[in-house]
Amino acid sequence: MTAAIDTLHQHLRTALNPPPSETRRLFHGRGRCWPGLEQITVDWLQGVLLVGLFREPPEGQLAALQDMLRGLATGDMAVLIQHRYLPDSPGYWLLGEPCTHKVIDEDGLRYQLDLGLKQNNGLFLDMRYGRRWVREHAADKRVLNLFAYTCGFSVAAIAGGAQQVVNLDMSKAALSRGRDNHRLNGHDLGRVGFLGHELFKSWGKVRKPAPYDLIIIDPPSFQKGSFALTQDYAKILRRLPELLSEGGTVLACVNDPGIGPEFLIQGMAEQAPGLTFVERLENPPEFADVDVAGGLKALVFR
Repeated sequence: MTAAIDTLHQHLRTALNPPPSETRRLFHGRGRCWPGLEQITVDWLQGVLLVGLFREPPEGQLAALQDMLRGLATGDMAVLIQHRYLPDSPGYWLLGEPCTHKVIDEDGLRYQLDLGLKQNNGLFLDMRYGRRWVREHAADKRVLNLFAYTCGFSVAAIAGGAQQVVNLDMSKAALSRGRDNHRLNGHDLGRVGFLGHELFKSWGKVRKPAPYDLIIIDPPSFQKGSFALTQDYAKILRRLPELLSEGGTVLACVNDPGIGPEFLIQGMAEQAPGLTFVERLENPPEFADVDVAGGLKALVFR
């Protein structure tokens, strides 16, 4: 246990010397590359270290982790520890001035995060290359962003010159944060639509602005009462031909470590055979995984 915390300490000391200029994951224990640290992640939120615990730590490890973090922090750095394995993922501030809202930067774009309030803070850092890809491929396109959450893909698409983006998510609060994110970047909200609906009850609303040149599908693995990945993803894929423009592109994503890329490749071949697999986007290097199929899968089809 002590050796594992020492390993984490060395890793964080290197990663913070100097601190990254933008938001980054500093340590990804969930990739299972570091024995004894599989339940720990550490994110740098430009002045805040967010430490995520995804399992209850072994006896004594939490105290050792806290002591290490107190010695690591410098200046006015704040440390927030979040117990992701508990209901509602409670968080507490180990060091520094508590702040519930923080604006961060990624690839020159700005996003507002909610800290210590919810399970997720508003931006999934492993999708950084996905947002970058959308920004690079969005010029003059009409974009549909399904399961939009706080509209990170939408912000990237408008920054890349998208003609129009339609965001759909059943959480109106998440879409409201998406509006805030667009405003933070000075975007024209007249080019952005927000549909606060459950997808499978709203195909008519989704079809109305079609066809789309780019469709992004980034669902949760499970959302009680509305979406189960292995059961419901196929229902989306079979609708793609009626939503997509000729020559259009789909970015389809899965972030369940137990489901590999073949799930999407085979599903697309069965449900939308007119779409061909093009490539799987790389994941940021800080999200290394012992199993190449275990991390985020972001696949491009055309």
